[in-house]
Amino acid sequence: MQYTRLGRTALEVSRLCLGTVNFGGRVDEPHGHRIMDCALGHGLNFLDTADMYGWRVHKGYTEETIGRWFAKDRARRDRTVLATKVGNEMSDAPNDSGLSARHIVASCEASLRRLQTDRIDLYQLHHVDRTAPWEEIWQALDLLLSQGKVLYVGSSNFAGWHVAMAQEAAARRHVLGLVSEQCSYNLVTRLVELELIPAARAYGMAVLPWSPLHGGLLGGVLEKLRAGTAVKSAQGRAVPALKEYYDRIAAYEELCRELAEHPARVGLAWVLSRPGVTAPVIGPRSVEQLDSAVAALELTLPQDALTRLDELFPGPRAQAPEAWITT
Repeated sequence: MQYTRLGRTALEVSRLCLGTVNFGGRVDEPHGHRIMDCALGHGLNFLDTADMYGWRVHKGYTEETIGRWFAKDRARRDRTVLATKVGNEMSDAPNDSGLSARHIVASCEASLRRLQTDRIDLYQLHHVDRTAPWEEIWQALDLLLSQGKVLYVGSSNFAGWHVAMAQEAAARRHVLGLVSEQCSYNLVTRLVELELIPAARAYGMAVLPWSPLHGGLLGGVLEKLRAGTAVKSAQGRAVPALKEYYDRIAAYEELCRELAEHPARVGLAWVLSRPGVTAPVIGPRSVEQLDSAVAALELTLPQDALTRLDELFPGPRAQAPEAWITT
């Protein structure tokens, strides 16, 4: 397993992060435990979840699943860099969503109980809350940090200017601030190259791309559809995207055949190769999918393949503001 620093911190994390959004509804608990066992076996030490994951059963179910896995062998907790998130709606009750100081502190306590642990290594703000001032957000997070219940703070689904606001507010308080940003990033979705990734790199933040295969669209969807084995790629964001990108996906899968590599490994290897990327968040539904993702760490795409991928799925070509300056 390859390891790297989490942004500007001294914390070492694996270059793949095991995402657990499928645990509960798509992956049952025994299977989820096997996937986490396999991840640790590979040396993958970075585990990501969220307080609202498992909503297909009930919100919080995924954290409970992970907590029961830790309880079976307490050594697992010390081997794991544990990340979870706060900010999504947990119920229709007032103050049970967003980034108020009350909700941040109460949600952290609830996550700790579900996860059966005394600390969260990386506590991520799941979405921007435009109603919450940063002074309030950092006040709550400072409390949790001082209590040792949270060790690092990250963001998720932020814009570049949200990152800047958060970091400047943290600097005024003389605290470390955000150390990571988790964003949607893959060959199809490259808008973060305009401002978000440059902002994250400027502030020394880790970039943790979620959905590196765009919901299965880049995981060999056409071959799976022909074979009748498509699951995730036959639902969600992949469905409308396939209609829009069908010709490009067909050319992409042909390129993968020329490389004699599985499309999922090629798509993941591309994300791993991007400047600023720390650890893509993968969401395997099986041990076999996890093994395939780990194999992508050893795949170095040749320059001509990278050029062809860039032609098939062009990004912004430059970061802002140069990207929209015309002569």
